[in-house]
Amino acid sequence: MVTFEKAPPEALQLLAVPIRELGLRLETTPLAPLIEQLYSELQNAGLRHFRPLCYLSDEWGCPSGQPVIGIPWYLGDPRAAQLENALNDVENDREVMMYLRHEAGHAFNYAYELYKTDMWRAVFGPFRRPYRDDYSFVPFSRDYVRHIAGWYAQKHPDEDFAETFAVWLDPSSRWRQRYRAWSALRKLEYVDDIVKQVGDLPPLRPAGETDITVEEMEQTVADFYEEALTDETHNIADLALDTDLTDIFIAPESKHDNVEYRSARELLAEHRRDIADKVNYWTGVRRTLVRALLEAIERRAAEMELVAEVSRTRSHMIDLTVYVATLSMTFLTGARPLRHRK
Repeated sequence: MVTFEKAPPEALQLLAVPIRELGLRLETTPLAPLIEQLYSELQNAGLRHFRPLCYLSDEWGCPSGQPVIGIPWYLGDPRAAQLENALNDVENDREVMMYLRHEAGHAFNYAYELYKTDMWRAVFGPFRRPYRDDYSFVPFSRDYVRHIAGWYAQKHPDEDFAETFAVWLDPSSRWRQRYRAWSALRKLEYVDDIVKQVGDLPPLRPAGETDITVEEMEQTVADFYEEALTDETHNIADLALDTDLTDIFIAPESKHDNVEYRSARELLAEHRRDIADKVNYWTGVRRTLVRALLEAIERRAAEMELVAEVSRTRSHMIDLTVYVATLSMTFLTGARPLRHRK
């Protein structure tokens, strides 16, 4: 079962409530000014008639071919955001803007039907290429921009375009300077050129059809998280950790006098978000899986009463981060499953 022991009482009151009955309205949420910021960036970038519809949904997304942007429902209520944060580290404003720019790239592509043109296909590849969740990628390739976590632009030509658009749109990206020696510059210059061509034109598809809306989400808040996290819990069930963790931390019987120690679990909890951020960004492994893995390590470290030397805190955390990244990459590449007890 999903636990929310770190969530405040007012947030816990939502668990039994069907999501559709939360009365969430995008225009009255903390997201409203961020959406206005997106629209302002589009205007300032020269897109005078492109304002994609945003709506609350089950996750970030832009339904294929539809110039609309779905935003996770939990961002529409501060209490729901506290529940999300207790489990999966809710997005901050910077991350929300990153996702909005990415999804706006999809919506722009669909609104002006760029993916149907020969030039788009020549720059990004075939739009009809099948999607694969377990896509392979080339780390540090200069053929693709870097924006959201992982090497996401390499997943599919449509994602490549959305990531390129997001970097181009971001007022702080300095894309000409950052990518001047990259072959990805050609893609950024394509976006720059195409915006100049269509910026004063109305979209071919000014409106689109939404996917799942918050008004259609009948499951309770608790059920939503139970469904979302079941797979990750299964992925790490019975993971063999004991030997590795005693290599990284210190068992009670190995402690020495006159050495200052602290709980390994407390140290892990203190750095959990930073580790999850970095492992997710550099490996592309789902953040929910990385977070579940870290929490399993925390629980086992507490059960084994492991400690860390205060003077070696940095060394402990480097070892742990490399360990989590290695386990995550093993899972991602599919070479073999996460190492389990025999």
